[in-house]
Amino acid sequence: MQTIVKKIFRFIGKTILGLFIALAIIILVMTIYNRIRCSQEKELLAKPTGQFVEVDGHNMNIFVSGDGDHTIVFLSGWGTESPIYDFKPLYTKLSDDHKCVVIEKFGYGFSDEIEGERDFDTILRQDREALLKAGIKPPYVLCAHSLSGLEATLWAQKYPDEVEAIVGLDMTLGNYPGYADKQESSSNKTINNINKVVRFVGLNRFLMSISDYDDMSDAEIKQYIALVCKNQGNDTVMRENDGIRKACEEISAYPLPDVPTLQYLDTSSNEDEIYKSSCQKIIDASVNGKMIQLDCGHYVHHFESERIASDISQLINDLN
Repeated sequence: MQTIVKKIFRFIGKTILGLFIALAIIILVMTIYNRIRCSQEKELLAKPTGQFVEVDGHNMNIFVSGDGDHTIVFLSGWGTESPIYDFKPLYTKLSDDHKCVVIEKFGYGFSDEIEGERDFDTILRQDREALLKAGIKPPYVLCAHSLSGLEATLWAQKYPDEVEAIVGLDMTLGNYPGYADKQESSSNKTINNINKVVRFVGLNRFLMSISDYDDMSDAEIKQYIALVCKNQGNDTVMRENDGIRKACEEISAYPLPDVPTLQYLDTSSNEDEIYKSSCQKIIDASVNGKMIQLDCGHYVHHFESERIASDISQLINDLN
């Protein structure tokens, strides 16, 4: 009997060891393949979709589409690897009548990865400088997704003459009590580390879904994949998390912006009443604010681009 039990345990041990060895080989092959593909894809990224401007000695990419009396500036959410492709469903519907500008912050899209501080005051200074160097003058309609809501709010608080309106795409609210604590939790730090591993190994290359980008050409899809594999979980982006608490404290120290605002909230996975009440305070402070709840997903502009583009156009008409 003991001999049989030993054989069973020996078999289980060998099976587990074999699985670990097989997994290690798969990860090694995947990593080598990803390194080769990243090297080959450098040619796809050599010429940016947009224009480089120099900020703090590094290249930041600014993309412009369309023209008009009002300028819509799109600010991407944290970790969005390709802001230009991310916002394409919106600016393609708006650029016939308005100037649409996508800022690719350092660490995003075609822009350089950099060392140094990534607090939101620094990001705001760099973005304002980049726009001016690209010849894009204020005032702006800021269209902010997710974490860029902190930047948009600070922008309107500190430079109110530069901001005509804010469109929040399920944006982070600096007046949300305890938000910084959530972002500093161990679970979020674990997610950040997983992102780095995924990027290094190239797992994103094999698991990536481009279903949200069905309006892209084959060449654009290849470039988008290259940008995701280059940017996901890079250190420049990761360090933005370190500035969240300071930004929330700054926002809470100023009156909330009184500019017109549209605030889209995704309710599909967020029934947080504190978040909704924080958003309502943003609306109440606005001279003409509106909160719109959508049941679609955090990237609301992918799922409801027709409606959001129409609402933005109406907002701009009201500004006139």
